[in-house]
Amino acid sequence: MHTSVQVDKYIINSAEFAIPILDHLRNLVHKADARIEEKIKWGMPFFDYKGTVCHMASFKHHCAFGFWKGALISDEYGIFKERSASMGSLGKIKSFDDLPSDEILIAYIQQAIQLNEDNVKLPSKPKSPDKKEIIVPQYLVEALEEDPTALAVFQNFSPSNKKDYILWLEEAKTEATRLKRLETTLLWLAEGKTRMWKYKK
Repeated sequence: MHTSVQVDKYIINSAEFAIPILDHLRNLVHKADARIEEKIKWGMPFFDYKGTVCHMASFKHHCAFGFWKGALISDEYGIFKERSASMGSLGKIKSFDDLPSDEILIAYIQQAIQLNEDNVKLPSKPKSPDKKEIIVPQYLVEALEEDPTALAVFQNFSPSNKKDYILWLEEAKTEATRLKRLETTLLWLAEGKTRMWKYKK
């Protein structure tokens, strides 16, 4: 089992409810394939074999577990809450009741590994030329609901300031980048900052 001390630390420093859940998910990943290596990327645990297989994260009130190539996995047991899940394919995990059975999860992890072994690439996102009205993505809505200070600031922002943040989040190439940006967004909003605050005199 290729475990990392940094991932040990990440789990230990998570919220109390999250520790056993993260520990369990981590063990399942290694049980699925002993060749998997873990590392911390973008501030959260990632599991790699011939590329990224899956990742997990913990927040104040829930955990997340996502497959890097979730869009390509055949979800025969219907465990995915969101296909292109920004916060993880299984939705918000608040307790063991929110997890599928070990066997099912192991099968999905093995399927994700197979995609890497077969060198199957994720399809590239189509570029949309038309400018649409501002739509606040669901994951941002949910994150703001958990952070009243950030929410109040965001609601009082001008449309262009809101758009700056949304575009930044939506342009993230990977879930991990988006998670990292979401964390920064909440931090800056709570401090009353616009997305471009660094560039404003």
